[in-house]
Amino acid sequence: MREITSISHLFRSFSIFYLALDFHIYGIFGNNDVERHLEMGKKFLAAGQLVDALTHFNAAIDGDPSNYLVYFRRATVYLALGKSKSALPDLNKVLELDPKFQAARLQRGNVLLKQGKLSEAEEDYLAVLEVDPSNAEAQKQLQLLEPQRENIRLAKEYYEQHDFQAAIDAVSLAIDVSPWDADLRELRAESYIAQGNYFKASGDLRTTTKLVSDNTEGYYKLSNLHYDMGEAEEALLQIRECLKLDPDHKQCFPFYKKVKKLTKQLRDVQDYQSNGAYEDCVSKSKAILKTEDRVFSYIHRAKGHACHCNMKAKHIEEAFKWCKEILEIDENNIEARCDLAENYINNEQYEEAVQEYQKATNIDKNNQRAQEGQQRAQKLLKNSQKRDYYKILGVKRNANKRAINKAYRKLALQWHPDKFDGEEKKKAEKKFMDIAAAKEVLSDPEMRQRYDNGEDPLDPEQQQQGGRGNPFFHGFNPFGSDGFNFKFHFN
Repeated sequence: MREITSISHLFRSFSIFYLALDFHIYGIFGNNDVERHLEMGKKFLAAGQLVDALTHFNAAIDGDPSNYLVYFRRATVYLALGKSKSALPDLNKVLELDPKFQAARLQRGNVLLKQGKLSEAEEDYLAVLEVDPSNAEAQKQLQLLEPQRENIRLAKEYYEQHDFQAAIDAVSLAIDVSPWDADLRELRAESYIAQGNYFKASGDLRTTTKLVSDNTEGYYKLSNLHYDMGEAEEALLQIRECLKLDPDHKQCFPFYKKVKKLTKQLRDVQDYQSNGAYEDCVSKSKAILKTEDRVFSYIHRAKGHACHCNMKAKHIEEAFKWCKEILEIDENNIEARCDLAENYINNEQYEEAVQEYQKATNIDKNNQRAQEGQQRAQKLLKNSQKRDYYKILGVKRNANKRAINKAYRKLALQWHPDKFDGEEKKKAEKKFMDIAAAKEVLSDPEMRQRYDNGEDPLDPEQQQQGGRGNPFFHGFNPFGSDGFNFKFHFN
């Protein structure tokens, strides 16, 4: 904002100055084409059409390269366009043609000051004051130089002492005076990086790529910064700018290949997930982690895809692994929390699913996926608590004791917990206990009769009332006293 205000003030000052020059210019030119281009340039400049004004001033200079006032006008346009590097040669040419033109010398001093060339700016201000000791602008600008030198010294000193906030404060004051000094911008960028404020650092580095010609180093640093911010697409754009300047740059070229590879992988994994190609999504998420194992943003995204796509592909153990890993580094990740809950449903662990969805709604009570998932998990939990013992054993309601024991023997072997690991083991334990409960009820004539009459003998409330209802109270513990080693006994 300060730079825009400064340019506006500069533009107004030049407009007033040019009114005094018009008569002088017309007296110099004898070429009608030059006068026409000059007049058109003035009109476009007054209308703020700077590019058109520049075209006509270029033509006027081609027609009369010895007229210092046209160079001065063109320098004004360059400055208004933010092209100080182009304006400076024109101001130099003006003073070469007319060393007594103090307005050009004062303006050159201002440009040099903004570029951070303090000693050269000081020479111009002193030269103006030698001719015109009462020149207020030259006096004012000259007074800025010593505080500016002190702020720059302090900024460097604070940076070396790792007092980065103090360095930022000092160098920011210096940048207010010399906004076109690339070294000051880079010093502030490095200070911001040291603080972890990559966003502000990127703004300063981006400015240096405009202030310094062929700034391959600036583009390389800017690309790395965007990469570390998790902005792979922007990093790719900036590293390509470096290669436009030097296709074989020893740092930019290998980094370009890495960023290009990662960017494609990120696009592919998103497409696979969106299109339901979950096996490909899982494979690509692992490939991302091989390409980049340092930057949090890419690790976070890769594990998020691995969590979701393994869950969708019904890879239960893998889904648990990845979902829990991402929640370890980002416990408020609602999508991963919901994916974990959904995976619990896939594994028929409905209580755990309800708990995970509750955690998700605690993070964001308005999250629709969490709300709908919690309602579904609660229904599934309620339905799962209504046990159908005949269905559990897979026998008909008129099955005899022999058929019940046979079914029990087969299912008990199938769902023995020792055959499973991790979360699958928890599912097997529940299945195993349900199988044991079904055998306990259906092999006991009295309990079976009560069950057939619509009463569950193993209902928790009835357990509290009389101690019946738990198959373990009847001397049967499917897990034994030492883990899951036990012998089957069938009546």
